[in-house]
Amino acid sequence: MSNTSPIQHLIQQRLLLELEYATEKETFRLQTESLGLERKIKRGDAWWPLRIGRSYYNSLNQLCIEVHRLQDDDIEHNFEYGKPVIFFTNNNGQLSYPSFGVRNGSYSVSYVDGDRMVIALPDNIRVTDLQNTADLGIQLFFDETSYKTMFDALDRVIHAKGNRLGYLRDLFYSRRQPERFSFRPMTFPYLNKTQEEAVNNVLTAKDVMIVHGPPGTGKTTTLVEAIYETLMRENQVLVCAQSNMAVDWISEKLVDRGVNVLRIGNPSRVNDKMLSFTYERRFESHPDYPSLWAIRKAIREVRDHRKRGDDKYHQKIERLKARATEIEIRINAELFGEARVIACTLVGSANRLLQGMKFGTLFIDEAAQALEAACWIPIRKATRVIFAGDHCQLPPTIMSLAAMKGGLDKTLMERIVENHPEAVSLLKVQYRMNEDIMRFSSDYFYHGQVECAPEVKYRGILDLDTPIVWLDPEQLLGNNTTLSIREEFVGATFGRINKTEAKITVIALQNYFEKIGKERILEERIDVGIISPYRAQVQYIRQLVKKKEFFKPYRHLISVNTVDGFQGQERDIIIISMVRSNEEGQIGFLRDLRRMNVAMTRARMKLIILGDTHTLTQHPFYRRLYHYITHINE
Repeated sequence: MSNTSPIQHLIQQRLLLELEYATEKETFRLQTESLGLERKIKRGDAWWPLRIGRSYYNSLNQLCIEVHRLQDDDIEHNFEYGKPVIFFTNNNGQLSYPSFGVRNGSYSVSYVDGDRMVIALPDNIRVTDLQNTADLGIQLFFDETSYKTMFDALDRVIHAKGNRLGYLRDLFYSRRQPERFSFRPMTFPYLNKTQEEAVNNVLTAKDVMIVHGPPGTGKTTTLVEAIYETLMRENQVLVCAQSNMAVDWISEKLVDRGVNVLRIGNPSRVNDKMLSFTYERRFESHPDYPSLWAIRKAIREVRDHRKRGDDKYHQKIERLKARATEIEIRINAELFGEARVIACTLVGSANRLLQGMKFGTLFIDEAAQALEAACWIPIRKATRVIFAGDHCQLPPTIMSLAAMKGGLDKTLMERIVENHPEAVSLLKVQYRMNEDIMRFSSDYFYHGQVECAPEVKYRGILDLDTPIVWLDPEQLLGNNTTLSIREEFVGATFGRINKTEAKITVIALQNYFEKIGKERILEERIDVGIISPYRAQVQYIRQLVKKKEFFKPYRHLISVNTVDGFQGQERDIIIISMVRSNEEGQIGFLRDLRRMNVAMTRARMKLIILGDTHTLTQHPFYRRLYHYITHINE
């Protein structure tokens, strides 16, 4: 532990965050100016052409407009609730950005469902201009708000004095022992020993506690149990995560346990179950909502029909506004009064709805993927903090190399794991993978502490099958020198592609499917994930699978995505296309071994790795992995 004080550490964090902010902003500016529209669409950062739908006021009294994507091509997009967007017009490839009367012309996504998106607009926008503009498109805009919220949180933590926030800051950055309550441990017959221990540790923690969940160890199950038990002692808790998807996942599990969850913000997967516990849906189904809506409508009508020299205009508006505010406060008091769990993203915890609220316990899920500054946003509202995640899996995404080298990618959870190993509960039994698939990850990342549950130890698809294989494209091609197995560079944002390896990946899956047989695949719904660290490779493989007639009956069982796209998921069969193949042994960001840990541990029964042995085994980790797989297959 260095002699740097907590405040100096946080000032350093702020400087690194400023570096990241500047890098991301500049990258965004350059991409906006230089990336062709086609590339933006392919990256999932833009929709064009659009059909503009109706405009209306939503239950939160925001003016909204619907936009529909007309060109799909199976491209997964990156639009989600809360993200800032900007409209553009396309004149023969020349993009221009009309403001429609709004300063800086950026808006926010209120809702996305497939090819339909709802955009929240400021009241002063000229909606008719928007609806009458030809060749309109929409693209993601730089997210200024999240950074502002993180800077604000860091400033408050730095200046905290003599309060709970200051106490937690000093504790997290020191070796001082966190305090605990003492009472008899509880037993949970449906949890294993390490899960039970973790729940008890959460209940006895006075300050901080970490649930460290390696792949397949039931972290969510444990966390839900811990939240459920905490609610036996506290009236309400705050549950946050870095992404909307992670918030949805934990919220859904809590709702299944019968917990009243109030989800601030909109879910990323839109279905009735998820929507039913969002704040917006609850708000508009409240019995007092129709009268509020009528008053708001009256306000708009009074504004629209204002006559010159009307002395009573302001009085009318003020009287109506006061009545609307009164009803809104009443509805909110009821919704927040009934909710046992308030769920939102880390940045979402700064929502005006949560202003001034305090919570006994804050749970942060997927904490190892969140920037430290983002975690401090909700910590300001809490007395004690429970982190859950795995710092041996995906780290936060960081664009600035200098900020990363300075330590911006070191999360608050990681810091606490280092300073307070006594506050960590490791879950040690996994229920996902065959023993051979799990063993390498357990030995390399978790000091061999993760064990297989007996029921999955020998799981497999075919008799006498090897659960894990490494296929080298060069060896498979043999003397066929017409095909190049070398990688190609396709631009900084897409990274690399290896077309020959992609084709071999698809052939390897077809061969394996033929061994299993069509009837069994469809009957048992044997599902497959094809993972590649590079986006260009993912899109190329997607096209190959789509074009190949053989896969037609199985398409609903096959998903192709990046490592990040598979976080938290699992499949019966996983195929990883490693892409890198060059004389120098350059492997780029495959050096981030945590990504590889995630990719390998998605597989339940079969893991196939496609990679150029010569290139990859120049790195000690991949050399060790290759020898491990070779040894198993002997």
